[in-house]
Amino acid sequence: MTQVRLEQLVRCFEGITPCAIATASADGTPNITYLSQVQYIDSTHIALSRQFFNKTQQNLAANPRASLQFYDPLTFNAYHALIRFDHSETSGPLFDAMSARIQVIATHTGMAGIFRLIGADVCEVLSVERVEEFLIPGADTVRLSHVPGVMTELRGLQLVSDRINRARDLDDLLTSALSALDELFGLHHSMVLLPDESGQRLVTIASRGYGESGVGAEAQLGTGLIGTVAATHKLLRVSGLGQELRYGRAIRERVRDQGGDAQLTPEIPLPGLPDAASQLALPMLVGDELIGVIVFESQSNLAMRLWHESFLQILANQIAIGLDRLRQQEDEESSSQPPVPAPSGAALAPARAAPISSFQVSSDKVRKFQFFRNDDCVFVDGEYLVRNVPGKILWKILNEHQRGARTQFTNRELRLDPTLGLPPIKDNLESRLILLRKRLLEKCPEVRLVPTQRGRFALELGCPVELTERDHS
Repeated sequence: MTQVRLEQLVRCFEGITPCAIATASADGTPNITYLSQVQYIDSTHIALSRQFFNKTQQNLAANPRASLQFYDPLTFNAYHALIRFDHSETSGPLFDAMSARIQVIATHTGMAGIFRLIGADVCEVLSVERVEEFLIPGADTVRLSHVPGVMTELRGLQLVSDRINRARDLDDLLTSALSALDELFGLHHSMVLLPDESGQRLVTIASRGYGESGVGAEAQLGTGLIGTVAATHKLLRVSGLGQELRYGRAIRERVRDQGGDAQLTPEIPLPGLPDAASQLALPMLVGDELIGVIVFESQSNLAMRLWHESFLQILANQIAIGLDRLRQQEDEESSSQPPVPAPSGAALAPARAAPISSFQVSSDKVRKFQFFRNDDCVFVDGEYLVRNVPGKILWKILNEHQRGARTQFTNRELRLDPTLGLPPIKDNLESRLILLRKRLLEKCPEVRLVPTQRGRFALELGCPVELTERDHS
């Protein structure tokens, strides 16, 4: 066998291919099993995840030496390592990082609190050898000439940063940043989520690479990949996502078979790609404040590498700073602008078309909007549109128009309206208006909110609308 340095084999521990461990009891009885997670620490140490008190841990306690076999997910070469159990960690940075990954899978598969990390077993790696002729007798390592290179990180950072700095508004900043990362680094599927007014959910405000816009999709704080990143303020990268979920679901079935249905919660669907194989979610931070979460995903198991973590975290924080800067500018400019008054003495009238600039009026089509007061939810023609503050904003605008044919509005008057429930500072109003505009474009393109100048927008209707309110959905 050929000796190999452990630091050359980091991608073997991405979770794409399983690792098998062989241990022996004090009397020499062998035991072989697969590990759900092996974490690379440094050139001489790895950590094994321990979710259950099983035979492997019993054997390591009695006989600390073990054998590990693992595989390169690109070349398919096999490697054999001799390891020695050193100690177990139940808290600290290493434990937290490994626990977060398991928590992601547990919450997605409805097993929060059941499928969890008990300990991170740190082992010293005594030797690593490549298994000769594992694939084809006499064959060398598979060549990787088909793997494309990437632009240098520094040049890419410069170009993406330039687009962020030139952004005119929030929508332009997010669209430009995601577009640049797609064009320069092949990160074709991405989304940005911002916290809603409750602080318990994150809502997708921008996305790229999906068949539908994806705007409006939600993630719960502390649940799944996105929610865990938002709660911990720490990035998470998961490769081999399909295998991880299959493993989690297998454990879920075992719990169910043993009568543990009452402990299980419904499985949570993954936002974005239904067949994502790798995901990277990064917190967007300004100081200790969470501005949002940016997510990248791919159908390829190794699309996200170790270098993406540090590089994209820099960009995520730059985007956060840009968002915070635009938010502060908006607050300052909005406070200096007077609200547009509603027309006085206007008679109540059914909704009628406002001046149309760039889309066709369809006078024979009536769009029916319903507002449910119990959860501030708006439906259009029986289909969910938007809820919470964006829903209340839309309902205010449509009612203002219906009462007096009003079409012009300002951000400042929305901030001053106590019925909308906006916080006094850092209200993320512009992001809520972006969400509302994009949801209307996707679900009801005849109704548009068109920016006219900074802090001002117009309502444009391409058809009559009918408004009704109900107490409960």
